Amino acid sequence: MPRSRSRADWPKVAPVKSTRIYEDIVRQIRRLIADGRLKSGDRLPPERDLAERFRVSRTSVREAMRALESRGLLAIRPGEGAFVRSVSIEALVEPLALVILAQREAVSDLYEARRLLEPPIAALAARRATPDEVGDLRRIVEEQGAEIAAGRTGIGPDAAFHAAIAQSTRNGTITRIVRTLMELLAQSREETLSVPGRPQLSLEDHRRILAAIEAGDAGRAQDAMLRHLAAVQRLVVGREESRPSGEGTGTG
Repeated sequence: MPRSRSRADWPKVAPVKSTRIYEDIVRQIRRLIADGRLKSGDRLPPERDLAERFRVSRTSVREAMRALESRGLLAIRPGEGAFVRSVSIEALVEPLALVILAQREAVSDLYEARRLLEPPIAALAARRATPDEVGDLRRIVEEQGAEIAAGRTGIGPDAAFHAAIAQSTRNGTITRIVRTLMELLAQSREETLSVPGRPQLSLEDHRRILAAIEAGDAGRAQDAMLRHLAAVQRLVVGREESRPSGEGTGTG
């Protein structure tokens, strides 16, 4: 059911001073949504009330509402008002992914971020994963192996493996970050896994990571993930080098 906030408990906003007034309104409302102070289903105050709060004209408020609606953040219902929409990860990721794919350095930056984030996540998973969660990881790796044996890339289980590691930390923020990275790099990862031999090498890396998590060895899990992602990054950004002995190659 839509929720209507009272005048008293609606978040504070700053008076608008920008020459492009409606954009400043858009920026402030987007920030309120991003910070969680406005949630899915919340109804915004009436146009007149918003104009008073922002100290702008109702025309500027109307332009801002239209802009927020076109960006998928608000739903405007005639006779009812403007409501915060439920925004899925897919809706946020898709336009960003298009930009990233057009800029090679952005892809490189994302893989660099993975190298910084996912090895400690694997270490945390080694400390926290329950037997059931380890069982889920084992099942995913077996599924990946079956797909590869059947001549497919195994990209679905590949992504699921990294997401399940994040899930086993039982930290919601970590889980969302890793899933978003997987979505943003989906096309890049699919291209990488299409290279002959890469799926098998990815599977080998995942087995090493799984073994370390299963053993509860945080240091080994972190090292295995780092080696895996370092090799992936070199491959994806076109800087593949001679590999040290024992280092895995694969895709994320």
